[in-house]
Amino acid sequence: MFFVPADLPGERDCFKKLKAEKMSVNILICGIGGQGTVLAAKLLDQAALLCGLTVHSAETIGMAQRGGSVVSHVRIGENCWSPLITLGQADMIISFEMTEAVRNIQYLKRGGTIVVNKKVTLSSVCTGKENSADENSLLEFLNKNCGSVCVVDSEKICCELGTSKVVNTILLGAAASRGINGISIEKIKEALRTTVKPALVDINIKALEKGFGGKI
Repeated sequence: MFFVPADLPGERDCFKKLKAEKMSVNILICGIGGQGTVLAAKLLDQAALLCGLTVHSAETIGMAQRGGSVVSHVRIGENCWSPLITLGQADMIISFEMTEAVRNIQYLKRGGTIVVNKKVTLSSVCTGKENSADENSLLEFLNKNCGSVCVVDSEKICCELGTSKVVNTILLGAAASRGINGISIEKIKEALRTTVKPALVDINIKALEKGFGGKI
């Protein structure tokens, strides 16, 4: 795993090292249809490209339109030949919901990191209705099976910002605070400016910054 603190001034040297050693990083983004997982992956893709890094990505969407699981694979590095992450090879999982983090934990490598939204909702496709699960037991399971768990209270941040449509950028901010191959929060801001509608740029940048400093 090749995580580097995202705010270090020597991030360009990290990019050169990544290329020279042909290392890679695998990030799995998971959630439920309509939560913005695909956009989060696109922003991460664009930020990596802005850093001059090679990136491959793919989505497994399934029944997303009906509230089913959505998983995006993002692979950064020159030695990534397939866009799909194999089991046990993800350096980081960014999960929009706790049960989806547990469902996809088999992708995480030993000692890997999970950035997870403090939200528990079972997929309506799996249950026939929205249900609550035990947050404490899910978090206990994640802590026992992950190298590091970063829990983000996106609902609180969304309330502060006055919108519920920025969970994806909040979680990306939290992931950036853990360091993703030296991809700084500034590169993700650049990606936002070129990817989302101009009217939505400012609120998403605020959400990104809140996520960067708002993990619990």
